[in-house]
Amino acid sequence: MKILIVLYDDPVDGYPKTYARDSIPKLERYPDGQTLPTPEKIDFKPGQLLGCVSGGLGLRAFLEKLGHNVIITSDKDGPNSVFEKELPDADVVISQPFWPAYLTKERIAKAKKLKLAITAGIGSDHVDLEAAAGRGITVAEVSWCNSVSVSEHVLMMILALVRNYIPSYQWIIDKGWNIADCTERSYDLEGMDVGTVGSGHIGLEVLRRLKPFNVKLHYVDRHRLPKEIEKELNVTYHPNVESMVRLCDVVTINCPLHAETENLFDDKLIAQMKRGAYIVNTARGKICNRDAVAKALESGHLAGYAGDVWFPQPPPKDHPWRTMPHHGMTPHIAGTSLPAQARYAAGVREILECWFAKKPIRNEYLILDQGKLAGIGKHSYSVGDTTRGSEDAQRFKVG
Repeated sequence: MKILIVLYDDPVDGYPKTYARDSIPKLERYPDGQTLPTPEKIDFKPGQLLGCVSGGLGLRAFLEKLGHNVIITSDKDGPNSVFEKELPDADVVISQPFWPAYLTKERIAKAKKLKLAITAGIGSDHVDLEAAAGRGITVAEVSWCNSVSVSEHVLMMILALVRNYIPSYQWIIDKGWNIADCTERSYDLEGMDVGTVGSGHIGLEVLRRLKPFNVKLHYVDRHRLPKEIEKELNVTYHPNVESMVRLCDVVTINCPLHAETENLFDDKLIAQMKRGAYIVNTARGKICNRDAVAKALESGHLAGYAGDVWFPQPPPKDHPWRTMPHHGMTPHIAGTSLPAQARYAAGVREILECWFAKKPIRNEYLILDQGKLAGIGKHSYSVGDTTRGSEDAQRFKVG
């Protein structure tokens, strides 16, 4: 088989020879009891940089020993990219949400042999699920692998915005001591109303981490949490996003991108939010309207926006989120910490081992099973296409 793997570039100074820490904590289960990935073997040391091209998800030796043709590249956008050229005869495509190889309708039509698309991480919206379903393709991702990682990033971003951390840090970098400038936009999180759009693995872990801050918690989701969890967290359920955002000082977005959530936070919804509210989005960039967010920050309706996700990825160099005021943007790193990489690399290997042996892939990992919504996909996704506009990513290369 031909296995086409698309990963982000190596560090600018080269693949690391040493790391800041000697080891990472060893976990056996996720918060809900699900076991971590259980491949038969791994060919890497947990804590290594695996998500870049040289890291290769620790898969090259395993796959080549089985006789497969392995292509690993970061060149993914545009008609002359390595991804585009190698795709027509690829049997398996592996990609990451952080550096997505967009499997559009047109690309799926070209990939006549494609049978399996694996997301090394969580979130398979870079695959046109409608086109994949029409072709009977199996789509899988590594559920839970970086959910806690992202929830920690969410909490960091909320505090960074509310406490005005980033501008305050910049005064120190600039050799200043401007206390009044730092504190004129600094508030306490305590007592605020904080709501999450989505209460799945990430959203629930965000709620758990926010409870000790003495805030009023809210959530909206297509699936309501059990009564005992609502009581434990003292969290208020809302039947729709509009009723929740009107009350919240901080809104964090933790839901999948699909046809129902695309462009959810547009001009109309943002206008219903409190003046001076904050949005934190570590889900997917396309859930928020690009221009509506920038406009709301410029007008002062939003006090801040922190996001780890963009559309497309990477974004063009003139993307307005790079330069809008009062932002705390990062380049989709929340879910690719070194411990998370160890988990999603092991999960990808587990999926491949099952696929090669013709054994069932874990239900928790399945989005589409031979073209039909299955497993976590049936719970969290709807079949549609959220890849439209992804061709703009190639402007990062030339812009």
